[in-house]
This record gives sequence, structure tokens and C-alpha cells, in this order.
Amino acid sequence: MAQRQFGSVKALVFDVFGTVVDWRSSIAAEVQQLAARKGLTVDAAKFADAWRAGYAPAMNRVRRGEMPWTKLDRLHRLILDRVLSDFAVTGLSDSEKDRLNRAWHRLNPWPDSVSGLTRLKKHFIIAPLSNGNISLMTDLALHAGLPWDCILGAELLRHYKPDREVYQSAADLLDLQPADVMMVAAHLGDLRAAKGVGLRTAFVTRPLEFGPGGKPDLKADDSVDVSARDFADLAGQLAV
Repeated sequence: MAQRQFGSVKALVFDVFGTVVDWRSSIAAEVQQLAARKGLTVDAAKFADAWRAGYAPAMNRVRRGEMPWTKLDRLHRLILDRVLSDFAVTGLSDSEKDRLNRAWHRLNPWPDSVSGLTRLKKHFIIAPLSNGNISLMTDLALHAGLPWDCILGAELLRHYKPDREVYQSAADLLDLQPADVMMVAAHLGDLRAAKGVGLRTAFVTRPLEFGPGGKPDLKADDSVDVSARDFADLAGQLAV
């Protein structure tokens, strides 16, 4: 059924942070390692949560014109400087802060990500459609073994999701119609925005994205064309 229903789909584009990679555990591990080296006491998981919590507000400042276009690496560093202060973390050199900031280039994939993407790649063009800048996405692919065919996303348009320009670009840059492209994400807001531009949508649940006490999206809504447990399940539903 899925193969017939989505037979026109030629490309799958993916949200990355949370959908493909486990940002929270990865960032917390790097914070904990740094704290151990420096003799600091830090709640690494809460630090990761606070860093991530600054993500949407920072992008909104760019979107509203309060800041010029600023790539995500730079936004992450601005947020990091504030979070270090809030957590009373002192004594880090600029190079140590820069290395910590680049922890976002070293996030680990979910267990099914690489095998699932490799399977999907046999029948579809696969690419990230992320708010992460191109160098970040490139380093992340190398670190995590993500087998992308190309890299799409916010920096190419100088727009952050959920601006419609980002979703439209996935079709335009691949010379496809919006209905030929399927957006894959663990976040319903992302999928609603993609649906509004005419992309097909696939929801993949990531129950532990925000940790054991987190509140991720777990149930599909009417913005979702396909709902899957993980990338292997998605591949099966798309008859790959």
C-alpha cells in the first residue's frame, strides 16, 4: 500500500537534531568529560537541556530581523556563553569553549539511523534538511557515518525552519515537485510546516530525545502521511 501511495516520492529529507542523532546524550557526555578534566561539578544533562532550550529563541531573533543572518554554529556559541554563566562554569579558555561548541559536530546517531538510512538510500535520494550549517552537517555526517547523497538546509537559503523557503528548497534544488519529496522528522511542528508547502511527511518517534523525563512528540496528527517507530520501520512501510 505504501509503495503505491507514495510511488511518486523520489527524495527523503530529514530533520537531524533529535530525529537522526541523539543530541542530548552526546552533548551531556562531552560536558561531563570537560567537567571531569577541569575538576568542575556540573549537571551535564541539565546543561545540555539549557543549551538546546536557547536554540529556538536564537533562531527567532534572526527570523524577526533582530539579528542579521547568523549560522547555527555562531548561535550555539552565543547560547553557550550564556549557559556557562548560568551554570557558574568558569576558567575555560577560548579554545576550550570553541571545542565544546563543536560538540554539535560530534553527535552520535540513534542505533537505527545509519542502517536505516543506508537501506532507504537504495531507493531514494536522502539528504538532511536541517537548521545546522553546512560545515556542521558535513562534520556530523563524517563523525556519525551518515550516508547522505547531498546536504540541504537552512544556510543555503539563509532562512531557518519552519520558514517555508527551507522546505520549498528541498524540491527546487533537487528539481522535483514538492509532492515528490518526503520530510522525515520526530517533531510534528516540522512536519506541519513541510506539509504546508506540499511535501509528503513521515513521523518517526524518538521517545528518549529529551531524556527519561522528557515530553517528545509520540502520536501522529493529521500532518503525517506515514508514522514509524524508527528508520527500519519507515523503510519497511515504504517497501524498501
